[in-house]
This record gives sequence, C-alpha cells and structure tokens, in this order.
Amino acid sequence: MTGFSLTPRQEDRAIALAGLLGGLILIATGAYDNSGRIPAGLAVLPLCAMAGLELLRRTHTVWTVCLGGLVFAGNIFAGSVVATVIMYTDLLYAAVLYGSKRMSVILHLTGAGSTIVLSTLTVLYGSVSAALLVAVFSALVFIAPVWTADLLRRHRDEADAERLRAQQTALLSEMDRRGAVVAERARMARELHDVIANHLSAIAIHATGAQSVARRQERPADDPLVAALAVIRENSVQGLAEMRRMIGLLRSSGGGEADASYAAPELDAVDALLASARAAGQDAGLAFEAREEGERGALAVPVELAAYRIVQESLTNALKHAAPGTVRLCLTYRPEELEISVESPYRAGEGGRVLPGARAGLVGMRERAALLGGSFEAGEREGRWRVRAVLPRGSAVSAEEGKGRS
Repeated sequence: MTGFSLTPRQEDRAIALAGLLGGLILIATGAYDNSGRIPAGLAVLPLCAMAGLELLRRTHTVWTVCLGGLVFAGNIFAGSVVATVIMYTDLLYAAVLYGSKRMSVILHLTGAGSTIVLSTLTVLYGSVSAALLVAVFSALVFIAPVWTADLLRRHRDEADAERLRAQQTALLSEMDRRGAVVAERARMARELHDVIANHLSAIAIHATGAQSVARRQERPADDPLVAALAVIRENSVQGLAEMRRMIGLLRSSGGGEADASYAAPELDAVDALLASARAAGQDAGLAFEAREEGERGALAVPVELAAYRIVQESLTNALKHAAPGTVRLCLTYRPEELEISVESPYRAGEGGRVLPGARAGLVGMRERAALLGGSFEAGEREGRWRVRAVLPRGSAVSAEEGKGRS
C-alpha cells in the first residue's frame, strides 16, 4: 500500500489555502497589529496577495520574491498578520530551493543587509533593546528561511551527485562485465574453431574419401558400408555448418545478438532430424515414428528453439543407447504449453556406462526447460526410456537469450 502524496502543484495550493484560512481566522479574531485602528478589510488585502503569490512559488521565484517583499512591506503598515509573514518566509525559502544558485547569494546579501539597516535605524531612533528585537525578528524573517533552504539544497545536490556517481559506477561495472563476457565468448569461439570444428571437418573429409574408395571398388548403393559413410558425411557436414554458425554468433557483438547469418532451428526441421535418425538407425534395428497433437499455432522463438534442441538431443541419445525397436516422438500442442515426449526401447545396463560427456545432454535439456519456466524428466519406465519436457508457450524469456543458449 502506497502512502498518500500530493503533486507539487497541489502542495502549492495547499500552502496557499492554509495560509489564507489561517490569516482570515486571525483577522476575524482581531489577532493582528493595530487591530483597533486598522480595519480588517485593509489587513485582508496583503493576506490575499501573499496567498496568490504562493501559487507561483516554484515556477516564478524571482517575481514572487520581489512582489512578496512589496506585499510584506504593505502588511507591516496595514496591520501585520502572522500568516502573511509566514507565507513571505516560505516564498524566500522556495526561491532558494527551486531557483538559481545566484538567487541564494542575492537573498543572503539582501537579508543580511535588511537586518543590519533595520537594526541600525532602530538604534538611531529607538532603544538598544528594541534594536535587538528587530534584529532577531529580521533574522528570522529574512535570513533563517534562506539559510535553511540553502542547506537543504546543498544536501539534495550532494545526494544527486552521489546517486549519479553510483550510477556511473554501476555502468562501469556493467561495461567490465560485458567486456569479460565478450572475451570469454571469443575464447570459446577460438576453442570451438581450433578443436571441434577441425575434428568435424576432418571427419567430413575422411568420409568423403572413404566414399570415393567405395565408388572405385564399385560397391552397390545399398551396401551398408556406403550407406553408413553417407550418413557420417551428412551429419558431419551439418554439424560443421552449425558449429560455424555458432562460432559466428559467439564472435558477434557479445551482447547476445545473433549475427545475420545465424538462423535458429525451427520445429519444421524435425522431419529432417527424423530422416537422418532413420538412416543412421537402420543397422541398429531402430525405427522412428512421430506424431503431433493439437494446433501448433505461433510459438515464441525461445520455445521453438528449445523444443528443437530437446528433440534433437533425445533422438541422438536414442541412436547411441536404445535397444532395437521403435522410437516414438510425440509433440502435443496445448493452449498454454508444449509437451515433448520421446520413448525408446530401454537397454539394460546402459545407465552404468561412463563415457566422455555422459549425461551432459540430459543436463542441457533440463536447463533449457528450466530457463523457460518448464519441466523436464527422463528415466526408465516399464521397459522403455522416456524423455518428457513441458514448455510454456508464453515464456517471457527473450529471443536473444534463448538463441544465446542454443
């Protein structure tokens, strides 16, 4: 629950109204100077004029101070009303707080000068005790509000300067952080290019060479070796292309912006994944089936990218670890979520194998689902290995962030 607050314009109106009502009450009760000789109507005029100037205390500081001084002098001769005096001090306060810095200097000098002049005149034409009272009264009216506003303004300016300094420090820290991210991305790009991309390139070259040897040996097109070489070359070339696009992404601006050549995979490309998996899984006795349920509609880019990667990783894991049989992929589109289910025959003892990068794919799929606010589970159930991911369709994760994690 937020506290009640007034706008600056409403505050000015409230101050003017409070001063006017307070002054009218004082005049009505005769609580003003020389009330016996000066009619109430004459004392009301300076009061109303000062209340009107209060409405302009923030926007026209020079005019309100100058005219307020004249009204204040008229108030002294027309029966001084305390409310009018207080409103004049508020005009001085507002002029220093909301006006220029030069205004503060001018009002300090004029306030001190007025106090000295009035005190001196009182000494010359009156008594020392009266002069002291005049000096105190003049200091309270002309100097105290100016000094208070000047002190408050200095504290406010210092607070603004500290706030600006904190923002600049935060900006520098963010720039350092981004610089570190850019450097790390560049290092990753070099590692990917120098190690993994070169290995993939070597695999593609050797597969092409092996195909040439098979053609010279006049092996038939349906020969399992020829088919296996074709699958190896196709997958290595596709992996090399994706690796090069990823290197380009890492070497871009560093802020998560994909370069123009990088296109995030879409679920329309699942058919190509299935075709590649069928070709690779023939010799292992694997068949692949896929179905979709519900209306696909429009999917957010991060959701579609994560779904594609989860399907890709699940099919790859099935090729590596599944027992002979049928691998079933199901994509279920619901109004609020997308469910991905991949079931494959379970090979007993597969969970105990320790290979380089083992279970990294499961961790990656779980992280993709969690990033989008979804859920992920994988495990053996009734003799089959099941992977299930549920992704919300309306994820708030930005497209850039989703691409950056692909």
